[in-house]
Amino acid sequence: MPEALPVVRLKPGREKSLLRRHPWVFSGAVDGVDGDPAPGAAVEVRSARGDFLARGFWSPGSQIRVRAVVFDEAESPDAFWLGGRLAAAWALRAPLWSAESRNALRVVHGEGDGLPGLVVDRYADVLCVQILSAGFERLRSALAAQLLDLFPSVSVVYERSDAPARAREGLEPRTGLLAARPGAALPDFSRVEIVSCGIRSTVDLARGQKTGAYLDQAENRARVGALAAGRDVLDAFCYDGGFSLACLAGGAASVTAVDASAEALDAFRANLALNGHAPDRAELLCADVGAQLRAFRDSRRSFDLIVLDPPKFADSRNHVEKACRAYKDANRLAFKLLRPGGLLATFSCSGAIDPALFATVVAEAACEAGRDARIVGRFDQSPDHPVSLACPEGLYLKGLLCAAP
Repeated sequence: MPEALPVVRLKPGREKSLLRRHPWVFSGAVDGVDGDPAPGAAVEVRSARGDFLARGFWSPGSQIRVRAVVFDEAESPDAFWLGGRLAAAWALRAPLWSAESRNALRVVHGEGDGLPGLVVDRYADVLCVQILSAGFERLRSALAAQLLDLFPSVSVVYERSDAPARAREGLEPRTGLLAARPGAALPDFSRVEIVSCGIRSTVDLARGQKTGAYLDQAENRARVGALAAGRDVLDAFCYDGGFSLACLAGGAASVTAVDASAEALDAFRANLALNGHAPDRAELLCADVGAQLRAFRDSRRSFDLIVLDPPKFADSRNHVEKACRAYKDANRLAFKLLRPGGLLATFSCSGAIDPALFATVVAEAACEAGRDARIVGRFDQSPDHPVSLACPEGLYLKGLLCAAP
């Protein structure tokens, strides 16, 4: 039998989401706590009637007071449980892994793997973890040991626990080496070389976006690249050139890439060389993307294929209205720059904006641009970023492929 844990009692009628195995228990649902659990400690959640619902980790400083991880009364969230969940997560991804063509994958995707508040990415033979909840903060050492056991060829575990979500848990940001095998040589964490869908790049684990790279777009880059043959391509918000490099590999006639970060464009130039492209194979512009799109419009420049992959415009539901205006403006300008018969691949990574709302925003943008566009394809996050049916909020990345006569 699992050991007795502090009990979190819910208010009447607030157990419905847990009965559906949704992992979040919000502060407003909690009626009281029997015991004095420390931040990150395991707790048991029971209904107002006293019925067992789940076990999870206590976060007293967060609006999400408990992140439930087991729903079977015979299970307990201990080291044995953690090792099993990590092994199951990797088993789901192992068929995607290839040392030659795809050696960068997300190993753990939070709620999608029943491990809410934890992200683990693999870049070649380096693991990078992001701990976003008090529960896994408490399990840091056990987590590192379990990961090294699971991946014999990995010698180093790096940590990038510096996302804003940490503050909402009452946790300080933390980055740097988490664990290493005895005697292991440490790599240059600012230049870890990977290959994704055949495209080579270097990843800066110390300072790059997310844990170093946008692994969630891997399949989408390949799909867009397959459409690029003979086309003049505009890659807006290009970051380090993932979509551009896929388009060059797909035979694009030309690539113009825009980003506001000079550092990202320096990484793009290095990735061009890494893939055997001459420096002038792509036109790289360091500029505010909105201003540059307007400049293209005013100079009557146009393109056959446009990629819009902006950063998150909505951090929460409070920012949805403002974000929708930003998405509409960017897409309206893109439709104006699109040649007849052209394609627009447009994305949103704002979880607060669902696919239906995003499609509405893009439709309004096309209408304002005077284009009769239609959806010919849809995108979402790569399969190593799974979504739990019990927690649909895990679907944050969505995209549309639009054709405009």
